[in-house]
Parts: sequence; structure tokens; C-alpha cells
Amino acid sequence: MDLATASSVLRLLADPTRVRLLALLESEELTVAELAAVLHLAQPRVSTHLAKLKEANLVRDRRAGVSAYYRANAEGDEHQHQLVKSLRESIDDALLREDAARVPGVLAQRAREAGWADTVAGDMERHYSPGRTWETLARSLLQLLETGDVLDIASGDGITAELLAPHARSIVCIDSSERVVEAAARRLQAFSNVEVRQGDMQALDLGERRFDLVLMLHALTYAAEPAVAVSEAARVLRPGGRLLAVTLGEHDHRAAVEPFDHINLGFSLKQLGGFAAAAGLDVVSANRLSRERKAPHFEVISLLARKP
Repeated sequence: MDLATASSVLRLLADPTRVRLLALLESEELTVAELAAVLHLAQPRVSTHLAKLKEANLVRDRRAGVSAYYRANAEGDEHQHQLVKSLRESIDDALLREDAARVPGVLAQRAREAGWADTVAGDMERHYSPGRTWETLARSLLQLLETGDVLDIASGDGITAELLAPHARSIVCIDSSERVVEAAARRLQAFSNVEVRQGDMQALDLGERRFDLVLMLHALTYAAEPAVAVSEAARVLRPGGRLLAVTLGEHDHRAAVEPFDHINLGFSLKQLGGFAAAAGLDVVSANRLSRERKAPHFEVISLLARKP
């Protein structure tokens, strides 16, 4: 961030009301009327401050019927967000705590005036309701699967295998870390159809065992030779078996991934397809799955391939 940009952000946040607004909008999505009620300010004044924050790309809004809902913008310039975050984390003030304490009452009033679904329409995936979680959704949809014999490469501490175990004939989990393998074994000990092993994805030691489905979920960023890892996965597939690989898209944020021990900086869809073709697999699909809202906006891509 250059000096002019940093100075502009600091001047913008020199007003305490804008700091209060940002603090509220980091945790909740609120309308002008709701913000005015929390802050005990007139709506025109709140609107004026919101306009300045929106112009600086610090907040964003969405329309839902006649209402506009505001929230802190998790996208945008990474350095600007880091500056704002640093300022926010250094502030401990009773006024901010009082603002936060008034939010539940405002949300309760919203719920009384309109149905919950109406208030989050168009943005429902970001909001909690009792029993409606991503875990519940995943466990529900997994009941539709029949996966046969599964190999989970770079399986971590076994969360994927735990989800799939009731719907698979057998699962073999492979991970290179002894400590992680021990944790997975503890997690999965209740499942008689799951086996956990320490091993190298680039040199699978599984004898004559073959699988209907091989999973490489965020495995390839840890592979020194990703093409070899895909080739090994293809080798242990049965004819007609499928490989599902999910990984980060290409990026240049080495510092951001170094704490997670990534060996490489993601892949392009063309690279994934090339790995599969070189391994003798037919590519069924290669897609971008998501783009993270927070900087540095990592993209996640996937490959589904089948062995002839």
C-alpha cells in the first residue's frame, strides 16, 4: 500500500462513528435503520458514513426487496484490510461493547417483522439457523452415495473417511505424517471397514488392492511430483474407477501458504487435465469450485477423471 492510500484510510477512520459501523458490520449484516437503532443515531447520518465506507470499498451491500443490507467487505485490497484489522484489534472501548450488546435485540425485532428466510434471501449460505449447517448438509447428501472401495490419499486426520465410511464398502486412508495417521486411527476406530496407513502418495504400497474411487482432496499441493502422484492414483484404480482431485488454483501467494507446508503454488485446470491424460485417465470434468471472499482470494479447482 502506498502512502497516499494508507493516509486516505486513516483519515476515513478518524471518525469514531465509522469505526463503530465497521465493528458492527464485521460480525452482522444490517440495514441502515438497524444500524441507526444500534448506534442511537439518525438514519441520514448513518447513510452518509456508509456511503464513504462503501466508496473506500470497506463495506458492501445487497438488495433484498426494498431493503439494503450492509456488511464489511471481505474482498478488495489485502493490505488495506490488514491496516483496518490492525486498527480494530488495537481498540478496546466500552462504546463498542455496548453497540455489540444491542445487536441481538435489533435482530430479534427483524425476525418479528419478517420471516427469517426473507431477511437472508440471496445470501442464505452465510447465515446460521438451528440445525442447518454445512456439516448437516454434507452428511445428508452423502446418504445418496454408493462409493464401493475408496482410497483417500493425504487423508489428514480422517474427517472425510468418517463422513464416507457408512456409505463405502471399504476405505483405505494414506497420509505421510505419523502423528496425523495416529490421530486418524483414533477418530476412525469405530469403523471396521476403514484402514489407516502411513505412506507416500508418489509411491503407493498397496500390493494388488484396487479401488472404485480415489480421493486426492488438497493432496497435490503437498506433492513434490504431482504428475507422479496422479499416475500412482490411476494405477490403483479399477477399470471404470474414478479419481476426484481437489486443489488450489494457481497463485503467487507463497508467504500465505508457507505456514501450511505447501510444496507448490497450486495448479491450472489445464495442468490437472494433463496429469490425468498422461496417467491414462479420461477427464470427466475440470472445474473451478470456489473463490474465497477474503484476501488473497484463493481459488479451489477440481478434476474428476475415469479409468477406461
